[in-house]
Amino acid sequence: MGEIIETDVAIIGAGPVGLFAAFECGMLKLRSVLIDALAEVGGQCSALYPEKPIYDIPAHPAIAAGHLIAQLEQQIAPFAPPRLLGRRVERLEGSSGAFVLGTDRGDTVHARTVLLAAGAGAFGPNRPPLEGLTAFEDSGAVQYLVRRRDDYAGKRVVIAGGGDSAVDWALSLKGIAAKVYVVHRRPKFRAAPETAAQLDAAAERGEIELVIPYQLHGLHGDGGAMSGVEVAHIDGSTKLLEADRLLPFFGLSMDLGPIAGWGLDLERHHVQVNPATCQTSVPGVFAIGDVATYPGKLKLILQGFSEAAMAAHAIHPIVHPDTALHFEYSTSKGVPA
Repeated sequence: MGEIIETDVAIIGAGPVGLFAAFECGMLKLRSVLIDALAEVGGQCSALYPEKPIYDIPAHPAIAAGHLIAQLEQQIAPFAPPRLLGRRVERLEGSSGAFVLGTDRGDTVHARTVLLAAGAGAFGPNRPPLEGLTAFEDSGAVQYLVRRRDDYAGKRVVIAGGGDSAVDWALSLKGIAAKVYVVHRRPKFRAAPETAAQLDAAAERGEIELVIPYQLHGLHGDGGAMSGVEVAHIDGSTKLLEADRLLPFFGLSMDLGPIAGWGLDLERHHVQVNPATCQTSVPGVFAIGDVATYPGKLKLILQGFSEAAMAAHAIHPIVHPDTALHFEYSTSKGVPA
């Protein structure tokens, strides 16, 4: 039997933007509940790169993703919003002021408004098509994220991919792992120019071995214990890299799931919103963060934070139609009890 919750705002997605939305709602004395398909808050910051530094959070020259989530949790603590974690919202009914949401765990949420902060929806790694992959995944020899860099101390690590994640983790692990290979099918990387230059410099110093132009071809080992990763050159020849771990970074498979069937105007798997209010085409349903799109949209956490504030202020008159909202700075009003 699931829970029954009555609230002002049902926030779907408990990543950094969803957490900050709970704070902004609390500051306007709006009750909220956080709902997320993952078993913990933090979204991709917690699930994929908790130790990875983020450099564009105001007032933090660098902050680990996991620490950012911990700070956001501390920020919303005074409001104690209920959390429905490990739940996927399967059903949305009703209209603005009287929505009913149902989860796959049998929970029922009665909400005046709905705020989508679902990132790009449910996500999972794009898995390389390699024979016997599952056994190596089960043993931990193949992983799609780095939770603790120390877990790779003394290991021979093959990183596959050409984007930011592959380059960032190669640079991060080069002083910890015994050996770091980077396998990519072409010389040019899709990473930020500065970090791509750092990768080239590290390769010139012998700290990282670039395996280019190659792609993954096979896994070697027994009983899930990896002994090597076979790679294939574009001319068809192959070679074996002695390795203990494989980190394939081929991006995420995104899925809006049931959200796609809620009658919202969509654009390439994103939800279209009014940039002034973040309201979707369905009155009373708002979207912020990576799931939302509008002209000039930037997929940055800090822009998601701004959208959370705008959405909360647009939600207030729906929840409290007879109460005028007088804008006040937090330095003046403090955190409401």
